[in-house]
Amino acid sequence: MSSGPIAPQDVPVRDAATVMLVRDSLSGNGIEVFMLRRNLKSDFVGGAFVFPGGAVDDADRNADLDAVCHGRSDADASRRLGLERGGLAFWVAAIRECFEEAGVLLAYDSSGELVRFDDPEVDARFRLHRKAIDDGQRRLVEICAVEGLQLAVDAMYYFSHWITPEGAPRRYDTRFFVARAPEAQEPLHDDREVIANLWIAPAEALERHEAGDFDLIFPTMRSLVTLSRFDCCDELIEAAAATDEVPAILPRIVEDEGGGYRIVLPGDPTYDDVVPAALPEGTPMNRLGIIADPASREV
Repeated sequence: MSSGPIAPQDVPVRDAATVMLVRDSLSGNGIEVFMLRRNLKSDFVGGAFVFPGGAVDDADRNADLDAVCHGRSDADASRRLGLERGGLAFWVAAIRECFEEAGVLLAYDSSGELVRFDDPEVDARFRLHRKAIDDGQRRLVEICAVEGLQLAVDAMYYFSHWITPEGAPRRYDTRFFVARAPEAQEPLHDDREVIANLWIAPAEALERHEAGDFDLIFPTMRSLVTLSRFDCCDELIEAAAATDEVPAILPRIVEDEGGGYRIVLPGDPTYDDVVPAALPEGTPMNRLGIIADPASREV
């Protein structure tokens, strides 16, 4: 028997971070983005294709991480995010989650180059590091100390800011970043939280979603719409680096006349007038309808 709607005030909002790894298409036409498919049994957006990311953990906020972050201080990171302090934790969390979920580590080695995993011995060593972090046995800062690494926070650019609507079973205050994928690292998936991975052109992902065989949640869809407008990584990274203000976007969930649930965005004519709804337990966020055409919007 299904329980009633979840009271919005009972759902805490957790800080989260995600990173869009991009590369120039191997065909020479446009860009590709790395995506993971969430476990079908997940109680939050199960089966949806997402970018690597997750909640900001307490370990991501420790002051000792400043010493292993290259080219961006907490003061600078906080200013970019509109926070008084603690902004660097979002960059660190995005790097850690990307390493845990996808096996990609955005970090510089002692030579100042992004770490490479094309040496089998190095690859095997970092697979053990990844497992230790994922199991909670070691912190990312400890791996940096052992390997002489600096996290490449200067190579990640703030892209967008989404807050999960009230009424959702879980709520996140998520900062999206974009970064060029490092060479000599082959992305993968953890076969636990995520069950598949692929490189895909943003336009193709949107077309497949429209056809019904590529499940997306709305922030991911909107991000793909924006990515699809760029012809190469240089152009995208330059635009992201030059962006000074990133507004927070808080969608609203509303119940439609047929008893279903839809998303309404700031700027929609009805946004200020709708009565936000709470989702009944078991209603997945990636099955919600969307009011208005996402492709007609700007980020």
